[in-house]
Amino acid sequence: MVRIAIANQKGGVGKTTTAINMATALAASGWKVLLIDLDPQGNASTGLGLNQNDRVHSSYELLLSDISLADCVIPTRVPGLDIIPATVDLSGAEVELVEYEERTHRLKKALDSADAEQWDICLIDCPPSLGLLTLNAMVAVESLLVPLQCEFFALEGLSQLLQTVERIRARFNRGLSVMGVVLTMYDRRNKLTEQVSDDVRACLGNVVFDTVIPRNVRLSEAPSHGLPALIYDYKCTGSEAYINLARELITRLPERKVAA
Repeated sequence: MVRIAIANQKGGVGKTTTAINMATALAASGWKVLLIDLDPQGNASTGLGLNQNDRVHSSYELLLSDISLADCVIPTRVPGLDIIPATVDLSGAEVELVEYEERTHRLKKALDSADAEQWDICLIDCPPSLGLLTLNAMVAVESLLVPLQCEFFALEGLSQLLQTVERIRARFNRGLSVMGVVLTMYDRRNKLTEQVSDDVRACLGNVVFDTVIPRNVRLSEAPSHGLPALIYDYKCTGSEAYINLARELITRLPERKVAA
């Protein structure tokens, strides 16, 4: 099972939107997808139509109890896409995890125990911080997908994230890599957008995905209906961008190249 964390400690950059729609696009391509909602806000769970009553077991219990990963999984209305939802309890996990000896490896152990044949790929929607929840995700995965909003302050956040990745490589997960940076909320009418894009590509080169995610009202509307944008309006520019991004992501998986 390929494991990818969608992370950026800056909030509002499109992590959850990317997680929901990438998971849907990959499932539509025939992949068996597991999405783990690791954000206490639980927006990925809500965006896929899960009510609070549906979340019998959650990522909180996965991290802090002996419950198995399979018992936490809930099928979504998207064929081929399962989710481990988040609840508000997860907001206290940062403090509670401190008491565990292997507090940085709890999620990795849970994923290692999973049936390797049940899913092709696991996406983890991380919270907007570099705390123990995000650290657990980075230890558990092989690579990161980093959504980056096209604005000046996002560049500072990116440098902090890359420094954190280097520290995690040195101490916890030598195999961790940045699969790619995806530019989000892209507005071609805005000169700052073009400037940030040029700066990021000049600095990171091919690490930046060719596909950019535009500012799109339909992407913002879809979660209020409990649907991914690809189902809410598959013809909108945002949906088309995520389909293209999914194709591009698949080509970056050396052992799992499948035509999307």
